[in-house]
Amino acid sequence: MPPAERVRAAWQRRPETDYIFEYWSALGWTVLTFGIYGLYVLYQLVRRMREHNIRRLELFDASIAVAWEEAGRRGVQDELRPSFERAAGHMAPLRQMTQDFREPVIWLALAAVARGIIEVVAFVLLDQDLVTHDRAEVGVEYEISVIYAALGQQVPLPDQSRVKASDNYVGRILATIFSFGIYLFWWYYNQMDQPNAHFRGNWPAEDALVRAVEALA
Repeated sequence: MPPAERVRAAWQRRPETDYIFEYWSALGWTVLTFGIYGLYVLYQLVRRMREHNIRRLELFDASIAVAWEEAGRRGVQDELRPSFERAAGHMAPLRQMTQDFREPVIWLALAAVARGIIEVVAFVLLDQDLVTHDRAEVGVEYEISVIYAALGQQVPLPDQSRVKASDNYVGRILATIFSFGIYLFWWYYNQMDQPNAHFRGNWPAEDALVRAVEALA
């Protein structure tokens, strides 16, 4: 598939990967099903972060390929090579994340036999994933913005302050233990809301990138 078509295909997959949680709805169904729906929630939390990362990696990779081809046609590849190389370096953590143990079905099975403990482990890993993913994304987005500006297309610069700090995992675990699990409800809310905000923050710049790719193609 040509790079420009890969960009559009990755963009069109957004409704499949960027699942938006409604906390109170999820909590209500969890209570009504005596906790069973909570297993589905954990499955979706793991699945959406993994699939979002894969989709964004493809979007970036293809949009960089479009820009590299266009730079070649204009004879400016050597001039822009440092930005392309830095973008490739920032994408390395995103590629590494695709190798991490994030198979949602297995996490679902583990949670079914060790409720509570598995959720805590998953929440720590998912928070680490979000921090690593967003930090790498900001770097890639910055270089893409520089590259596309040099090719006459405007792609917004990322807000570098958006990258969240890692949670205080020890504090959260202790709060969960000493509250007899009640704090876990707040932790669930954070695990839903923070990626929700991340996805929604991605979309406007992603739309602008697709328009820029189409203009070059």
